[in-house]
Amino acid sequence: MRRKLAAGNWKMNGKLADLAVLERIGATLPDPGCDMLVCLPATLIQPAAGLCESTALRIGAQDCHTAREGAHTGDIAAAQLADAGASAVILGHSERRADHNETSATVRAKAEAAQAAGLSLIICVGETLTERDAGTTLDVIGKQLNASVPDSADAASLVIAYEPVWAIGSGRVATATQIGEVHEFLRARLIARFGAQDADGIRLLYGGSVKPDNAAEIFAIKDVDGALVGGASLTADDFCPIVTALAAS
Repeated sequence: MRRKLAAGNWKMNGKLADLAVLERIGATLPDPGCDMLVCLPATLIQPAAGLCESTALRIGAQDCHTAREGAHTGDIAAAQLADAGASAVILGHSERRADHNETSATVRAKAEAAQAAGLSLIICVGETLTERDAGTTLDVIGKQLNASVPDSADAASLVIAYEPVWAIGSGRVATATQIGEVHEFLRARLIARFGAQDADGIRLLYGGSVKPDNAAEIFAIKDVDGALVGGASLTADDFCPIVTALAAS
């Protein structure tokens, strides 16, 4: 059985005072029945990791550089994130792919660097509304998956998050049929590449306006092993019910 994962993504939100949210999550869910992770801005990782050390909540990062170290002003190496207390990193989020022109080859190089630093990978894939309407969703996602995931990935280090670009922060959620089709496709592709035994342990998350009132429906879909949660992870009142729904699914 794959252990379920609720992962929050604070994006470019949060200051030191906001870490009280993490304290409340940890206190509310001392034994959540699934894995909990919140990926924070780099400035908050070290204090958050110390704050959450004795709780079930783990801390992650939102990006890393491809290089181990060097002359890359303003960038952060995977080893630095691990040193600050991060246990995982989000890579290939659609906002990085669009805003920073990141290719899947770049995502793969970052993933290899993160693996070398001992970080778990949350690699994101997803289609735009134009691609969805054109009927090319699976083709787009298949290419992203193949090019973004390193050959060295395994169930212990890899999580795949399906985030339809048109649903992120929009309030729109893909239908159960749409989510199920993509997750079934992802599982089949992973089995074809890594073999059934290894691929069966790789967790698949859904992301795209996941909220307390739709979480249970989403988690009932086959091959949905959790969620990558954006705005709803910024408050304990929203994130904790999502985690509870996941644990109960």
